[in-house]
Amino acid sequence: MTNLAWNIERVLPSAIADLHKLISIPSISSMPEHDGDVTACRDTVAGLFRDLGAAEVKFLDGGGKPAVWAHFPGPEGTPTVLLYAHYDVQPIGDAAAWTSPAFEPTERDGRLYARGSADDKGGIAVHLAALRVFDGKPPVGVKVFIEGEEEVGSPTMPTLLDRYRDELSADVYVVTDSVNWEVGKPSFTTSLRGVADCKVTVSTLEQGLHSGQFGGVVPDALTALCRLLATLHDEAGNVAIEGLHQGTAPDLDYPLDRLKEETGLLDGVSQIGDGPVVQRMWFKPACSVLAIDATPVAQASNTLIPSARAKVSVRLAPGQDPVAASDALEAHLLKHAPWGARVEVSRGQMGAPSAISLGDRAEAAKAAFREAFGVDPVEMGCGGSIPIVAEFADRNPDAMVLVTAVTDPNSRMHGIDESLDLGDLAKAALAEALLLEKLQA
Repeated sequence: MTNLAWNIERVLPSAIADLHKLISIPSISSMPEHDGDVTACRDTVAGLFRDLGAAEVKFLDGGGKPAVWAHFPGPEGTPTVLLYAHYDVQPIGDAAAWTSPAFEPTERDGRLYARGSADDKGGIAVHLAALRVFDGKPPVGVKVFIEGEEEVGSPTMPTLLDRYRDELSADVYVVTDSVNWEVGKPSFTTSLRGVADCKVTVSTLEQGLHSGQFGGVVPDALTALCRLLATLHDEAGNVAIEGLHQGTAPDLDYPLDRLKEETGLLDGVSQIGDGPVVQRMWFKPACSVLAIDATPVAQASNTLIPSARAKVSVRLAPGQDPVAASDALEAHLLKHAPWGARVEVSRGQMGAPSAISLGDRAEAAKAAFREAFGVDPVEMGCGGSIPIVAEFADRNPDAMVLVTAVTDPNSRMHGIDESLDLGDLAKAALAEALLLEKLQA
């Protein structure tokens, strides 16, 4: 066992204990009623890096939910590495559907279950463990940047990057917020989809009407909304919004039986879209209806409702401009209004996709992860969106932006029973420590 591997075993229990502490704080950034929890989690994160011996810890405020920034100076002449993660989490959905309470970390069969365990408080634990290996005195300069609004699209990130240029400058960025190829096999994510979403409201009547008296003569808003949403895809399930870009996927096999196992696709339900799985997941746009506001079934009456609303999200292939995509989405919804229904579109989150070149330091990164995991990392795409990646890459063209993970395809990020593999947590922490050591040369 190498000295670093032994030290990871030494510090891992404290990092996992701190992860439990962070998980227990329901820091849901999208829900105002949890603003106090977001603040509490921010303060806890700051305290952990302060206790680790950071030379400076402060909050970076861009007008939204503040980020935590910490600085561990390195020896003169060594590069600066910025370690990124986020402390905010998604809502939990149906609390009763969780096997164990969402904010009570529970270990089962070598995995840690809780909201935020994988996405992305596990990333914070990786950074803590890697720095504790060196007792807070890493062999290179290290900046830690833990934001608090990634799950709402990092809306103030451009302001933060403009306002704190010096604090957020680095030679290497390590973004621990993606997904590994599988348990025990790490990945470097080299492409990410972007996002553009909106809320669309369809109105057909000034007020509700008796469905028996006027049904079949005037349209109700919910039926009109359903017909409008159905135009977003063709019969095969491909996105039918005109003007969206698609790219070319790498030659990676993603078996269909693996896809079914990882997603829980029900028997008899077919996949949607055309082309290889990795093409559809990483390099083609995807469109989802995330929510609908209408009369709940429990309160339904025989009434033609006058107005209904939905939230629509489009994931964007690398190379797509998010503003142009938002324009295309709005144009499609306005163009396809059924029966002359009134359609109003309110634009929401926008985030740019990324295509990343690892550059000259790639070999050091590959060697570190190969040593920690025992296998070569897979360079892969990811269908999700991490807006900060494009910002780091665009603003720092000479830096390496390395997107790593502590999660795997079974982690169910954003879903019920989110979890991470504790063995992979240890390996990810060792890989990061090894990377810091190898970058000092």
